[in-house]
Amino acid sequence: MKVNKKSGKIENYSSVPMLIKDIQKNTFIDYPGKIACTLFIQGCNFRCGFCHNPELMEMDCQGISKEKVLKFLEKRKKYLEGVCLTGGEPLLTLDLEFLKKIKVIGYKIKIDTNGSQPKKLKEIINKGLVDYIAMDIKCSKEKYGLLTHSKIDLKKIEQSIKIISEFPNYEFRTTVISGIHTKNEMQKIKLWLLKITKKQKLKNYYLQGFYARPDKMNNKDFNLIISTKYPLLKELKEYLKNHFEVCQIRN
Repeated sequence: MKVNKKSGKIENYSSVPMLIKDIQKNTFIDYPGKIACTLFIQGCNFRCGFCHNPELMEMDCQGISKEKVLKFLEKRKKYLEGVCLTGGEPLLTLDLEFLKKIKVIGYKIKIDTNGSQPKKLKEIINKGLVDYIAMDIKCSKEKYGLLTHSKIDLKKIEQSIKIISEFPNYEFRTTVISGIHTKNEMQKIKLWLLKITKKQKLKNYYLQGFYARPDKMNNKDFNLIISTKYPLLKELKEYLKNHFEVCQIRN
């Protein structure tokens, strides 16, 4: 495990074990069309100031053991259909053997990703360990490093976009922030996605509003930004909807 001495940020997750911070035992939103639970995986290589789960950025504690989660899934298999793994960035430390055990119990698996790990993404697809993929599109290509406060390999982001666009069940999504995600910005995002995928229309795209949590944001600059209003989300949805089979607002 390589750690930056100045920032304290992990730079190489290759030897870092997967740590589960928490579990949401029931969700009707995270996995479209299925009753699911959500596992929150620690660790992230981005430092987005608007992150809704900043407590997951660092590897701070063991949290819930994988064995305890598997026992819970066995107990709840009559009531739940899917398992969502989110973060943080779950693909940094994802335990493939753990995914296999979830599949053996009989669950569908959804992975949330920031798109920085296309090699791992391709691996879990090829091994049949994922059924639904959701990728966050933070902003236009030109602003990625600025908005994520990270050194971004855009080639990897684009590889992930391409891989996901060929997968049967997927969604792209953007957290809309007033003053940043303007019509012009969303136009750039749309054209970028269509160019990479070489498609005239993509499958699912969700817009979700930024939710202000003063003094709890990863970047103090975002303490001053108000929660995104529904009229802006509706306006952007109408602007984008012709380029996606499904374009919806997610609360």
